[in-house]
Amino acid sequence: MKKKVLFGVIAVLVVALLVPLCTACPAETPTTPTTPTTPTTPTTPTVTPPSPPTRAIDAIVSTQWLEDNMDTPGLVLLDVRDPDSYAAGHIPGSVNFFALGNWYLCLFEMDCGLWMEVPPDADLFATIGNAGISADSTVVVIARTVDSPTLGPAPYGVANATRVADTLIYAGLENVTLLDGGYAKWAAEGKATSTEPVTPTAVTYAGTADTSMFVDMAYVASKVGESTIVEGRECDIYFGILQEPWTVRAGHIPSALDLPAPWFWQATVDEAGVTTYTSWKDTSAITEITTTVLGNDGDQEVIVYCGVGGYASTLWYVMTQIVGYRDVKFYDGSLQEWSADPAKDVIKYKYG
Repeated sequence: MKKKVLFGVIAVLVVALLVPLCTACPAETPTTPTTPTTPTTPTTPTVTPPSPPTRAIDAIVSTQWLEDNMDTPGLVLLDVRDPDSYAAGHIPGSVNFFALGNWYLCLFEMDCGLWMEVPPDADLFATIGNAGISADSTVVVIARTVDSPTLGPAPYGVANATRVADTLIYAGLENVTLLDGGYAKWAAEGKATSTEPVTPTAVTYAGTADTSMFVDMAYVASKVGESTIVEGRECDIYFGILQEPWTVRAGHIPSALDLPAPWFWQATVDEAGVTTYTSWKDTSAITEITTTVLGNDGDQEVIVYCGVGGYASTLWYVMTQIVGYRDVKFYDGSLQEWSADPAKDVIKYKYG
């Protein structure tokens, strides 16, 4: 009997303790089932790849093409080698306007300011007219493509030709091309040559310069880390292992990628290992090299430079006339100007 009473008391106490606890808990409210949502995939910005521009003539033409089209009306053969080389032999009908002094200002003179700058428009247009070039001319630029003891290695000569081509395009000419392999390849193939100088009939050239093509140091400085900046010199120079004598400091502009212009060329050598001529790689290789470094966005802003403006001209020509990037600027002052300004950083031993 006592056990029953004890069990009853315990039961009452347990109930008394549980009731306050349960009443303190909020009542469970039935929830309405929700429809599961499908995860959204982040949208990727649309990228339009570079594509070769529409041209009336290819950006690079072969010696065979030139031999087959020598009599084309309006064709101007512009030999930009030094006068002595031209006098020793040239393609029949070609006129000689040495790159230095005609298409860019001064070179290898330490007291003449910045090298390879574009001449004033009035002087440039006069030179174009004196070469017999009019707005509707088709101009084939003929380069030095062999080593020279006084003018430097063959790649410098090929870059001279791209510099001239760029300058003609800047001046408003649409139909400009490069002769693959230059005069040396033409001669090596046994094609007709001449030592008779050609005096062109001067014309008045009235063009419109592309003022958006060349940019200054302040513009480049404002684009570091934003736009794609590309260096055109060899890797050891880019990394600052070697220093060119016309720069104050070794290295490259911050964030710049390296795309050495000589990657686009190949040398043909004789049995003694001497370069017979330097020619261009095929356009598929040129495109692969360029897009691998720059990426596949054909609308990105790209700024090219080098030491003084030679190899950068090759980059500009390749990117705009062959591969087809649509917004490429040319920093003409290049590292010669940039490295001389103590307020501008120059990066060594690092990529980008």
